[in-house]
Amino acid sequence: MVERTDHYVPGDQPGLLLFVREAVSARAEGVPVIALHGARVPAVASFDLSVPGYSLIESLAIAGHRTFAFEPRGYGRSTRPAAMEDGASLDPVVRSNEVVRDIGSVVDFVLEHTGFNSVALLGWATGGHWCGYFSSLYPDAVSHLIVYNSLYGRCDAHPFLEHGSPAEDPERPGRFNSSVFGGAYRLNTAASLLESWDNSIPQDDKSAWRDPAVTEAYLNAAIASDDTAATREPPSFRSPNGAMEDSFYLAIGHQMWDASLITGKVLIIRGALDDFWSRPQDAENLAADLIHAASVEVVKLNQATHYVHLDRPEHGRDQFLCEVIRFLST
Repeated sequence: MVERTDHYVPGDQPGLLLFVREAVSARAEGVPVIALHGARVPAVASFDLSVPGYSLIESLAIAGHRTFAFEPRGYGRSTRPAAMEDGASLDPVVRSNEVVRDIGSVVDFVLEHTGFNSVALLGWATGGHWCGYFSSLYPDAVSHLIVYNSLYGRCDAHPFLEHGSPAEDPERPGRFNSSVFGGAYRLNTAASLLESWDNSIPQDDKSAWRDPAVTEAYLNAAIASDDTAATREPPSFRSPNGAMEDSFYLAIGHQMWDASLITGKVLIIRGALDDFWSRPQDAENLAADLIHAASVEVVKLNQATHYVHLDRPEHGRDQFLCEVIRFLST
C-alpha cells in the first residue's frame, strides 16, 4: 500500500510555499527521489494520475523509494509570483535560477524528513534541465540524476525554438519573443496539451498507444492545478514563461550549466521516436560533458515518445520504469 502526504515547504523568501506530494510504501529503503515536471504541466498531472498503474511516484514508492513530486514557484499549488496574479509584467517569470533555489529548499526538506545524506533527482523535459543545473551547483547533495527528453544546449536547429521561429524577437535576433507566449505567463487549455502528444504517436489510433482514461485524467488534473481555471472560457491553467525563455536560449546554443561539475551517477533517457522537445545531440553532449560523474548511462527507449511514462506499458512505460528502478538501485 502506498500512502500519500501533501506538504508545503517554505521557500527562500518570505511567503513562498512550495507544494510537495510524498508517496511512500512500507519498504522505503532506497534513496529518496524528487521528481520534477516540465515547462507547463505541474506535479500531480505529470506524476500522480489517479488511473491505476499510471502514477510514477506510486510506482517508485512500491519499488522502495520514498518519492516526492514538487512544483516550483508559479506552478500548480505553489505560491505564484505577483506578475502572475496581476498580469502587469510582460517579462517572463520563474527563470531557471529561481527554480534551482526551489529545488534546494525541497532537497533540504527531504534530507531532514528522511534522514538521508543525498537524494536522487528525476527530471522530465525542462525538469531535467532544472535538475541538472542544481546538480552542477550542489553535487554532494545528489547521488543519482535522471534526465529524460531534456534540452541541454549547443545543438543543431530545434523544431520550433530555433532562430527565425516565432520564439525569436524579429526586431532583436537572438532574443526571446515573450509576447508570442503571452508575457509573464501563458494560458494552457486542455486541447493545447494534446497536439504534441498526438503528433508524437506514430499511428492513427491514439487510444491504442495511450489509454483514454490516462488522457482524461491528465487533462483534468492539469486544469484542476489552477484555481482560476474555471474563470476563463475555455478553462485554462497558468504556467510561467521563464521556462520557455530559458528553453529558447538552450535551443539556439546557450549553455546554462556545466555538467562537468556533477559527481553523482547519471542516467540519460531518450525515446527512439523523434522528440519535439529534445534532440539526439542534447543527450550526446550532456554525456560527453559528464567527465566527473561517478557513472554515465545513456538509454534509448524503443519506440518511445516524449510522454513515455504516461503511454501504455508496451509502448515504453514498462521499459522506462525498469531502467529507472534498476539505476536507482546502483
